[in-house]
Amino acid sequence: MFKHFINLELKAFFRSASVGKSIGLKILMGFLVVYFLLVFLVLGIALYPLLEKNFPDQSPLEIVNSFVIFWLAIELVFRFFMQSLPVMNIKPLLVLPIKKESVIHFVLLKSLISIYNIFPLLVIVPFGIFNIVKGNYGTLNMIGWMFAMYVLALIVNYANFLIKKKFAENIKAFLPFVFLGMVFFGLDYFEVFKITTLSGTILDTLVLQPVLILIPIIILVGFYLLNFKYLKTNFFLDSSLQSKVEEAKTTDLSWTKRFGEIAPFLQLDLKMIWRNKRPKTTVWISLIFLAYGLIIYPNPAYDGFSPFFVLVGILMTGVFMLNYGQFIPSWDSNYYGMMMSQNIPMKQYLASKAGLMSVSIVILAILSTPYLYFGWKILAINLACAVYNLGVNIPILLFAGSYNKKRIDLEKSPFMNYQGTGVTQWIVGLPLMLIPTLIFYGFYKFVNAEAAIIAIAIIGIVGLLMRNYLLNKIAAGYTKRKYATLNGFKQQEN
Repeated sequence: MFKHFINLELKAFFRSASVGKSIGLKILMGFLVVYFLLVFLVLGIALYPLLEKNFPDQSPLEIVNSFVIFWLAIELVFRFFMQSLPVMNIKPLLVLPIKKESVIHFVLLKSLISIYNIFPLLVIVPFGIFNIVKGNYGTLNMIGWMFAMYVLALIVNYANFLIKKKFAENIKAFLPFVFLGMVFFGLDYFEVFKITTLSGTILDTLVLQPVLILIPIIILVGFYLLNFKYLKTNFFLDSSLQSKVEEAKTTDLSWTKRFGEIAPFLQLDLKMIWRNKRPKTTVWISLIFLAYGLIIYPNPAYDGFSPFFVLVGILMTGVFMLNYGQFIPSWDSNYYGMMMSQNIPMKQYLASKAGLMSVSIVILAILSTPYLYFGWKILAINLACAVYNLGVNIPILLFAGSYNKKRIDLEKSPFMNYQGTGVTQWIVGLPLMLIPTLIFYGFYKFVNAEAAIIAIAIIGIVGLLMRNYLLNKIAAGYTKRKYATLNGFKQQEN
């Protein structure tokens, strides 16, 4: 039966209307996977020598055992945001004489071949082999330790499924657990309660008594059975047909009328962002990304290299513009056909999009002003980048949008979701960030930093003065490719 399920999934992939895009995207992701596989392998090989060199008075294994608890916590958060749940189109199978248990076991066991379960092995196995070669511990003891570490990774794998099912719809409910983790980290850092010592003691004991590996195995089986029970409870056709009852909420958007002809489109966009999971997440990401400067500006490695700060400024003031603008008009794919059948000027439609992105840039630029603490030059670069985003990057995104033909399901989770992503998104991202950085570097190299900042700002101002002309030209491109876009939005992606 498992062989039959695998055959069905292969057919579903190759017969999909989006197979060309899927293969291209998987090839690109394949290169990234190979890169990270090499990174983790190098980490696994270098971990023992690095610890031995920097901490000669401590056993590398004892150090690793102490911090395993934090590794598991970080891996859980990483998986929560990045790992997709194993899925299978089970609706056609529900009316067939196939045991539910077979389908559920296939879905759960399918997750074991996830690349996220291979990464830990590339660190665990080389590090364990180093310990065996050095003769610090017995071979059987280290094999038991390696097996236990991998079992812990699998526990995180199945724990993530349960957590994601409960909190993916409401990430705010997950925040108390994040806060609790930060509290434990703080207690350990200030040596109030050393959770690392507790973790190290438990795992050191496991190395000496390999029979204790039965404990993580029992926990793993428990999480597997919990997932099995949850899936079996919801394994009914009626559960997918059951409607969700929610209280209707209204929002007063009458203030948008002051924007004139583009007001109806602004109202549609604001309602779409507020009511749907994927666009709403772009707002939270934009606010969170404002803290990016705290990682870069205090770092002495970037002292004296102002051109890199341009890239940071473009991202911080334009992160909403980038996340939202690259999927215009795919955000409206569900009702784009209806809009295009009305007597709606395309320029008004695009002007509303430009207006929304412009407001986001202004707000983010204002919120980034506290970075004045790191010097006036940082603030000046951020403001110049904001002007550049307003004048140049917004028209570029709108122009690229005329080639978007991939529909988007607004209610799907945005994490590791490539629906709506095509060649356009991969190509347009480079000039948005590299061109202003190169322009700034040219002036910075041959004149000075002040001239470079002024040059970036002037180019943005010129773009703003030409916006009306640019919108007319871009609108003509949308009209020319309207039917190709409508046809693309009709294609359903798996």
